[in-house]
Amino acid sequence: MRGLRFLWIPLAVIAAGVVWQLVLGGKTVEPHLTPSRATATIGSGSDAVAVGADGAILAWLTLPEDAQLPRLPISAPPKSGRLAGPVLRQAKVLGAAPPSLRPYIESSYYGESGVDVKLRSGIELRFGDASRAATKWRSAATVLADPSIASLDYVDLHAPGRPAVRGSGHTLPPVE
Repeated sequence: MRGLRFLWIPLAVIAAGVVWQLVLGGKTVEPHLTPSRATATIGSGSDAVAVGADGAILAWLTLPEDAQLPRLPISAPPKSGRLAGPVLRQAKVLGAAPPSLRPYIESSYYGESGVDVKLRSGIELRFGDASRAATKWRSAATVLADPSIASLDYVDLHAPGRPAVRGSGHTLPPVE
């Protein structure tokens, strides 16, 4: 019986080696840290608190003085450290914005049609809910880049495959 114990340890080591080779392909697992990125703020000036795309309050993140992040329409961060409800949906939509359009975003609010994003030029992007936010942003970028549209008031993105464009009151942001 004692000899079986000594045999068990080498068998366990061999089994672990086989699993490591077969399952992991002989590769080691390395940690990967993805830093949180601020997509909006609560408050303004030196009292501003950063908010992540997932609705997490990033109180530890120091915002640069020249940060031009959209401000969410609440006066103070929730004590839970996470957004909820309509403000969470706004954070998710803002978090999905492509980097090329972020400088043009002025604010967001929750209106009759759901999440609305206002661009600095005055154009309103109507997202509805936060589902498919990245697809809706791509659709908005396509409309904003369309050379046949010189000015508009809003883009309805409820159905991102068929965005509705209305108005003629605001000029499009400059192309960089």
